This record gives sequence, structure tokens and C-alpha cells, in this order.
Amino acid sequence: MASGSFDYDLVIVGCGVGGHGAALHARANGLKTAVLTGKDVGGTCVNRGCVPSKALLAAAGRIREMKDAHHLKSFGISVSDVQFDRAGVANHAAQLASRVKTNLESSLKAQGVDVIDSLGQMTNQPHEVKLADSGKIITAKDIILAPGSVPFVPKGVQADEKTVFTSDGGLQLGFVPQYVAIIGSGYIGLEFSDVYTALGSEVTFIEAMDNLMPTFDPEIRRLADRLLIKPRAIDSRLGVFASEVTPGIPGVKPVTIKMIDAKTKEHKETLEVDACMVATGRVPNTGTLNLPAAGIETDRGFVTVNDHMQVMTHKDPAQARVLPHVYCIGDANGKMMLAHAASAQGISAVENILGHSHRVNHLHIPAACFTHPEIAMVGLSEPQAQDLAKKDGFALGKSTGHFRANSKALAENEGDGIAKVLYRKDTGEVLGVHIIGLHAADLIQECANAMMAGTTVQQLAMMTHTHPTLSEVLDAAFKGAVGMSSH
Repeated sequence: MASGSFDYDLVIVGCGVGGHGAALHARANGLKTAVLTGKDVGGTCVNRGCVPSKALLAAAGRIREMKDAHHLKSFGISVSDVQFDRAGVANHAAQLASRVKTNLESSLKAQGVDVIDSLGQMTNQPHEVKLADSGKIITAKDIILAPGSVPFVPKGVQADEKTVFTSDGGLQLGFVPQYVAIIGSGYIGLEFSDVYTALGSEVTFIEAMDNLMPTFDPEIRRLADRLLIKPRAIDSRLGVFASEVTPGIPGVKPVTIKMIDAKTKEHKETLEVDACMVATGRVPNTGTLNLPAAGIETDRGFVTVNDHMQVMTHKDPAQARVLPHVYCIGDANGKMMLAHAASAQGISAVENILGHSHRVNHLHIPAACFTHPEIAMVGLSEPQAQDLAKKDGFALGKSTGHFRANSKALAENEGDGIAKVLYRKDTGEVLGVHIIGLHAADLIQECANAMMAGTTVQQLAMMTHTHPTLSEVLDAAFKGAVGMSSH
């Protein structure tokens, strides 16, 4: 039963991974809870992001491996005439998304969450949310905004989601283009280049910065270029903007991409391709929330929050005040645009609603890029750690474990890659870990947990790792940090 005269203790606007995590935690603590799905149970991650993209990557990875005759021969295996069914690959992704979406909604209902299939909007009255479809007002002691994000499409780009598409359209895999341009070389662009090249496409990256993968640790970026870019049918145009992108017709008319210099804005080149993917980031999906009615000023659509996930009325700290009983989590607050970060923020917001002061340490939240091989990281990059060491006056340590020295990696004929640990030499505090190699996305979790728990490299070096497993790559790095040798 809701407290006081409210319909609910908590109303959550949005039903992605963040809203789902918040709702389950709220019910576990006895709060009467409703979720407004916005007709999008599962949100971006389940329907148009993490889940279906991993299904495509899984299929593409198998195709790539089976087509690699040299790799298979090293195992004593030979295959011929490897084929794939495009529609079957796409259907695998769609079916997985549908199954996860159904399971997510069922888990909410099983825990007693009221699932309301409507968009939610703020009003000019506290504790109120309006159902956009019916105009009905529901009340709650506390409100969590979790509307997620949508792909960012730059000015001049005409995205028809057929031949010029965002990740939303790309996941449909409507056809396999012979030649595809990908605008942006971050996580999304890199993963789709992995899919397309495995399926036989040629790829051109269009990147505004002077390097591909500009947000990655520089050493990892160099290795990724050697492992994921140079051996494949990939080239790039660096330091340019796609100023104008015009859709085409498959098999009839090409997509045209006009590029300008990122600095001078002068025309550089016009490219004709079969398809163009726009992977230029994401923007908050807050436009339908009627935030001004509640006195909330956004920053380019992002909702400003404090460390407790409480909504601030202004982006300017001098003018901002906490809006009582209103929280915002996930991509919409811009703190860390990852699904598992949204879930952590949702749980944290509920903890604060319950009166248990809690803050999310975003520096200890890992991230991963699910290419073949994978890339994963947590904490500071090496340049960031160097800057911190200079600022705070401590000596920075660096220790590296190599996949080529790992029995399990060699058994898989996957000896490429490293695990790099950055740490303070004086205290042993782990500042960052970066991995590129087989199952890096799984390996990084040990490091994130260690950082969250405050475990030092000295303690990690004395922990036993199962043999033979890939985790021994990390064991080698931890031991190397304190002058020990792994075997």
C-alpha cells in the first residue's frame, strides 16, 4: 500500500534496464511501484542495443572463424563452402530481443510492479505524473525519470533507416551491403565493422578526429588497429565530417556522402557507397517528458543530477536547487551512457529514496566492446592516470600480462592481446585496467570488483587463479606489479 495519500510510493518513467533495476529493488524493499513503459519495455538495450547487437556479433564471429581456413587448419579442422542466411542471422537477433523483453516484463509483474503501457509526463504540481495517452494523473511520493536515449543524427545526414541508418536500423540487417561507410569509430561503429566484415562487406570509417577509436586508451587503440582494422577490408577517412549524406536505393542508386575537413570546413571528398551507418553517439530522450512544467532546465537535453541521482532544476550550479522527490537515472543524465550504469544508478536512487545515503562510483564501472577479439576497460586510461600522478605527486606503476603467454589462450590459438594494470606504486591502489583479447569483457569484471572493494595489487597478486584459464593473464599482470613471476 502506498504511503500517505499517493497512488504509489514510486513511479518510474521509462522501462529500460535502469527503470527495470530500480523497480525490482523498490519492490524488494516494499515500495508500491508503477513503471510507465512508454510502449517500449526493455528500452534501447533490449530492443535496439546491447542484446540484439550481441546476437549479430555472435553469429558474425562464428562465420568469421569458420571462414578462417588458416586458423581452423591449426586445429586440424577443414571446412568448405561456408554460407550464411542473412534473414536467419537477423531473425536470431530479433528473436533474442523479443525473448528478453518478454522475460523482463514478466519479472516486473511477478514482483508486483504495476506495468502501465504509456508515456509519462511531468506536470506543474509536485508528486504528479500524467499518462500521455489518456491524460490521467497518477501520484507518487517519489518519481524516477528513466527515459533513456536515442541515436544522434548530425545535421545534413538524411537517415531513412534503409540505406542510411543508425544502430536502430542496422540491427534489422535488411541487407548486407558490399560497401558500407560507418560514421564514427566508437563502440557502436567498431562492433558493426566487426559484423559487416565477417559477412563480407568492405568498410570505410569516417572519423572527425585524427585517430580511429579516439576514446580508447592509446596503447589499446594501437593494438586494436593491428588486430581489428588492418587485417580486414577496412579503410578510413580521418579528420573529416560527413556534412551531407543522401540515401540511395539498394542495387539502383548509391548513397552519397560529402565530406568536409573537420578544421577548415572545406570540401574534401564525395564518397559513393551501398549503405551508410551513422554511429555518432546518442542524445537523451527527454523531449516528451514536459520537464519545463516541473521547473527542470536541461543541458542539451540532459537532466542535471547530483551524486544521489536527485534532479537539479538548473545546469548552472549557482542557480540549481534539488527538486524534491524527483530522480533521474541512465542515459538521460549523461553521467555514463551504459545499460549497467543505468541499472546501478536506479538501485542507488531507490537506496536514497529509502533514506540510505548512496553514491555510484562511476570510475569503477567497467565497459566493453564486443568485437573479435573483445576490448574492455575500467577506471582511468594511461594518459589520465599519468595526469593524476603528476597532479597528486605519486609514482604511477604499469604492469602488463600477455595472452601469448597464457596456456588457455594458446589452446584456442588466440594469443593476441594484453591486459594492462595501472596502479599507484606507493599504495598499490588500482587506477585502471585495459584488456584486449579473448573474452576481455568477462575478464574485466574481476578488476572492477577489485577496484570497488579497494583491493590492492599486493593483495591481488596473492590470490589464486584457476589454471588453465584466461584469468591468469590478469594474474601475470598483478604479480608483475609487485615483482613476482607467474608460471
